Amino acid sequence: MYLCTSGCAFIHLHPKPKIFSSSDFSPRHLRICAVSKTDDLPSTYVPAAPIFVPEGPWKQIPGGVTAAEGFRAAGLYGGLRAKGEKPDLALVTCDVDATSAGAFTTNVVAAAPVLYCKKTLDISKTARAVLINAGQANAATGDAGYQDVIECVKNLAELLKVKPEDVLVESTGVIGHRIKKGALLNSLPKLVNSLSPSVQGADSAAVAITTTDLVSKSVAMECLVGGIKVKVGGMAKGSGMIHPNMATLLGVVTTDALVASDVWRKMVQLAVSRSFNQITVDGDTSTNDAVIALASGLSGLSCISSLNTDEASQLQACLDAVMQGLAKSIAWDGEGATCLIEVHVTGANSEAEAAKIARSVASSSLLKAAVYGRDPNWGRIACAAGYSGVAFHQNSLRVQLGDILLMDGGQPLLFDRVAASDYLRKAGDTHGTVKIQISVGNGPGSGQAWGCDLSYDYVKINAEYTT
Repeated sequence: MYLCTSGCAFIHLHPKPKIFSSSDFSPRHLRICAVSKTDDLPSTYVPAAPIFVPEGPWKQIPGGVTAAEGFRAAGLYGGLRAKGEKPDLALVTCDVDATSAGAFTTNVVAAAPVLYCKKTLDISKTARAVLINAGQANAATGDAGYQDVIECVKNLAELLKVKPEDVLVESTGVIGHRIKKGALLNSLPKLVNSLSPSVQGADSAAVAITTTDLVSKSVAMECLVGGIKVKVGGMAKGSGMIHPNMATLLGVVTTDALVASDVWRKMVQLAVSRSFNQITVDGDTSTNDAVIALASGLSGLSCISSLNTDEASQLQACLDAVMQGLAKSIAWDGEGATCLIEVHVTGANSEAEAAKIARSVASSSLLKAAVYGRDPNWGRIACAAGYSGVAFHQNSLRVQLGDILLMDGGQPLLFDRVAASDYLRKAGDTHGTVKIQISVGNGPGSGQAWGCDLSYDYVKINAEYTT
């Protein structure tokens, strides 16, 4: 990590958003549905993902990236997608200079927008806009692809009346394809004129950034920071090519807290390490991973200038919750997946070691296949924990699947295999969550990671991705 989816029409608006349990929703039985074109609604919608935020001193509110004060968003169809008319351009703006931070792919073959954003964040502490396109990744496109980014930025900056360095860019789509620059540039005036602080604006942007996603991912939370109400919101996309060095993952996170630049960048780095860097679908690290976080400072909260304050801790917890909610929805929506896999590790020497073990287990292709086959093969869990690279005594290993204890003190236990298999089957039938709990000792470190099962549909989706 570098700092810097019956014939129904789904209307993607949630005036009273609900925190779903995974059994409430099974989008694998849904498909993208079209609605009649209007001037103010995108022509195609996908349903919203269930929200998996951890419990805490916050409440869910409407708005996604526009919930925080000062932010506006829009999404529309600009002609960039290879087929269909689902929105493919998104824009998020801030009315003031927003303190900026970013986290990006570790892939050496980084996409042109990633290279641009890294460079821009190195020279500027603030930003005013994030432009996102779907359809073309603009990765492995050489100098020409980079110049495409520069031209798009320059044109958008002129329309917004801001400096070019105030504009950041994210792209997703097919690697090796440059942005359809003509289509994008022609769409910018309409995109800017469509900007809105409404829930609809946020939702249209969240839909526009999706690719193979069957659901859009958007969430906003409100919490008290130093006794002041602060809002944190975000949107993300991702379904395949997901691995803990980020993922084929794009995200924008917004808050109206006022935070010093160096503190904000450290907070974002930590939140990413606890969320987007703890998910995996298939073990592939993308060329385009990017999460950009903007803080407008319009909540009325005094500036957070140190990490060692109650206000910083309160904001960090809410930021973690928002990013984890988005990250878990991405893993839940993994290509071809029938269930979310949640791994919780305790007893490690540190949070970092626990997180590393959890990532190793969540990443195991053999475990993913066993979960899809509804086979309670706990040996694969123990094996993946053992090759994580974290030292622990195997006689301290404890493994639990749901409420069923499979191994304790490093020794296998007799357990009801039918009940364990039924647990996995129920999770798959309802697109629910398979919970795996692991203890490796008596240390204070705990950590989590999230993945999904590996199905036949995953191979089919990716075998036909460009054809």
